[in-house]
Amino acid sequence: MASTANKHEFFIALFLALSVFQMTSAGDPDVTGDFVVPLNVTAVDGNFFTFTGMRAVMSMDLPMAFKVTKASAAEFPALIGQSVSMAVLEFSAGSVNPPHTHPRASELLFLLYGSLEVGVVDTTNKLFTQTLQSGDMFVFPKGLVHYQYNANETDIAIAISAFGSASAGLVSLPASVFTTGIDSGILAKSFKTNVSTIEALKLGLTPPKA
Repeated sequence: MASTANKHEFFIALFLALSVFQMTSAGDPDVTGDFVVPLNVTAVDGNFFTFTGMRAVMSMDLPMAFKVTKASAAEFPALIGQSVSMAVLEFSAGSVNPPHTHPRASELLFLLYGSLEVGVVDTTNKLFTQTLQSGDMFVFPKGLVHYQYNANETDIAIAISAFGSASAGLVSLPASVFTTGIDSGILAKSFKTNVSTIEALKLGLTPPKA
């Protein structure tokens, strides 16, 4: 099982691994200048090109659930127009990143530690699966439904994902279907089940009130 010391070593490897992430296709329009400065930025210096949000993943705390730390245009405005973003994925033992899509970019995942079961579904509804080990990479084509699952019930998994867009977008299938207010009767007919089953699914996915 991973120790806190090991986790620190993983993240040293993480940043060394960044050099392999050169996406072959861009998901953002070309910019007409060197870079894009948002209207709310009044001065540009080295801080503008610096993102410190990943410092949190360098902590010695092991993940207690699935956790994503993103560096996209929303968190790091200097990425606007640069056709690149990244995320660190931390999986607690037995956790899952539920089926989802990125409508504006492909995803290149590099597994730093542990093992992951991954899958992607193409537009003919064919499922492609693989069990990844540390050092493996897997590409999720743009817009296709995919997932990642840490089947190990005693150890964590850590991965880094690169995207060919500063704003890859995220559509979570469970949340999009069951938490957006779609009528339960429509969903019951769509899934060929009853309304009570749909209501139970909705209740299970409803975030707890603060």
